[in-house]
Amino acid sequence: MARRGGFPGGMPGNMANLMKQAQKMQRQMEEQAKEMETKEFSATAGGGAVEVTVSGAKKVLKVKLDEEAVDPDDVEMLEDMIVAAVNEALEKVDQESAAGMSKFTGGMGGGMPGLF
Repeated sequence: MARRGGFPGGMPGNMANLMKQAQKMQRQMEEQAKEMETKEFSATAGGGAVEVTVSGAKKVLKVKLDEEAVDPDDVEMLEDMIVAAVNEALEKVDQESAAGMSKFTGGMGGGMPGLF
């Protein structure tokens, strides 16, 4: 005896379709995350005296210093430029990651916490 409003032994058609869409979205999000890890993001500070390159996985890959930026009497300035360049490069990672994820979440800002 079939119950009203459902299918015996299975999900209603709309629910099954929703699950398929969710699984497809999750696969696409995983692919996006893997692709992000292979990308590189660079930023400079001090008018180009310091350049930092990070991966999409937020790992520092390279730090390039202009010889003029290396002043033994002002190490603090060099440290500040490195920090600024790293932070800017990481911000670029976050921006691209958010832009990529908004394709899947429809721009809901931050995705769907707890769902994926």
